[in-house]
Amino acid sequence: MPVKIDYKKTQKELYQPNAKDPVIIEVPEMQFLMIDGMGSPGDSQEYQDALSVLYPVSFRTKFLSKAKGKDYVVPPLEGLWWADNLNDFTEGNRDKWKWTMMIRQPDWITQEMIDEAITITKDKKPELLKLLPKLRLEKYKEGKAAQIMHIGPYSEEGPTVQKVHDHIQKEGGKFDGLKAKHHEIYLSDPRKANPATMKTVIRQPF
Repeated sequence: MPVKIDYKKTQKELYQPNAKDPVIIEVPEMQFLMIDGMGSPGDSQEYQDALSVLYPVSFRTKFLSKAKGKDYVVPPLEGLWWADNLNDFTEGNRDKWKWTMMIRQPDWITQEMIDEAITITKDKKPELLKLLPKLRLEKYKEGKAAQIMHIGPYSEEGPTVQKVHDHIQKEGGKFDGLKAKHHEIYLSDPRKANPATMKTVIRQPF
């Protein structure tokens, strides 16, 4: 049986910051299966559609990898968020929010494996045919970033995000919110978790 890798345990510095004070970390280059879109995560069909292709292809890729002797826990969903007008983001005009939803893929996952997973998913879920071409495998490197754990519902992230921004300023850092995008890592399943105890990593590169 291959050893099952769980990045949440082997790279705790990336996924398990404390919830009290922001910390500065150096985020290495990683590869992700990504899909772009726009609109509120709560009521945007585009957002729901994005998740409906990200998850099955990610899990199919994991099974293909396991069959080749390398097993891993599918990493959590992550999101990059921004708006062309930053006021739309800070003021909560959610229909104008832009996003990239993504799931990390181990370094040994190749484009060929993703393509095979997409082909299998096409056969099993033909209703996703139009969405699958929007998926891409891409390397992403944030470098220096501040992060903290937010505990609670997504709607109450504001003060936690402000904590991170204040910490960056205190460290003498600057960011524009467009190139250095707001980053969230969703450690809890909102369909099952109590909103009061949900865990979300809030990260801001600078």
